[in-house]
Amino acid sequence: MSTFGIVLMVILLLLLLVTILTQFIGSQAASQVPRRGKMTRVRGGRIHWLDQGQGQPVVLIHGLGGNTDNFTYALNGHLTDGFRVITIDRPGCGWSERDGPDRAGLAEQARMIAEFIEIEALGKPLVVGHSLGGAISVALALNHPDRVGALALICPVTDRVDTIPDAFKGIDIPYPGLIPVIAHTLSGVLSLLMEKRVFAEVFAPEPVPLDFPERGGGLQGRRPESFIAAAQDMARSRATVDQLVGREGELKLPIGILYGAADNLLDPARHGKAFAEKTGGTYAELAGKGHMIPLTAPKDCADFIRAMAQKV
Repeated sequence: MSTFGIVLMVILLLLLLVTILTQFIGSQAASQVPRRGKMTRVRGGRIHWLDQGQGQPVVLIHGLGGNTDNFTYALNGHLTDGFRVITIDRPGCGWSERDGPDRAGLAEQARMIAEFIEIEALGKPLVVGHSLGGAISVALALNHPDRVGALALICPVTDRVDTIPDAFKGIDIPYPGLIPVIAHTLSGVLSLLMEKRVFAEVFAPEPVPLDFPERGGGLQGRRPESFIAAAQDMARSRATVDQLVGREGELKLPIGILYGAADNLLDPARHGKAFAEKTGGTYAELAGKGHMIPLTAPKDCADFIRAMAQKV
């Protein structure tokens, strides 16, 4: 066998090895964070959701690379005594499903969530959106105003993101066709190598909770399906955010925004204060807090949500 043939064989064997390892890592992660909620079919996929508490309905929508555990970790426990808390995995994320990458755009995810709200007869709930979930919540209110009573936005994306945060550069894949290939071959190994640094950047300047991987949803990121969803969300949200920018004047419902003043991923002034001024909404900051305040400042977030619920 030629030298080229030997090198090629070694490369193929290594690729096979990391592919097997990625699948094993993903299956182990799935077993540690099993599906716990209900499934509702909508056009374009199925939405996994948790139903906790009784009272006024509140729908929680997580951010990029997130899942329901981002909220159940701490925030939900401060709300279930007075609200019916509906926590969803966004289409394609967590245990939810979507038919393909075209379902990852902001307007399309909002459409699927609006259909979910209609099917489950939730009326016009208070919609709480964190991070990218904030952008989808805004799209929901703009395109489906009959499905939203008010918006409570926590560290939301409300404008273009010119510079991708370091934490998400690993899922910025310029060629969409490569996303599933990388997901099913390399993503599991890469997640093990990078997740501690990524978690630290997402939570900065606050420390990462020690049990975030198991209880806060961090382990979900090791699944190939999670890599695919996050990479597609990154690409499609950047491509479709212009559908929202400039339409702030169309929003005719109560809006509140809460930001961590030391957010390491998004600019509170641009995505928070400026958006509040354009929409006539309220704006507040938590001093010294970062991007993941639903986990690190759950009581403050719950108080903010309660105040917004009174405006529905």
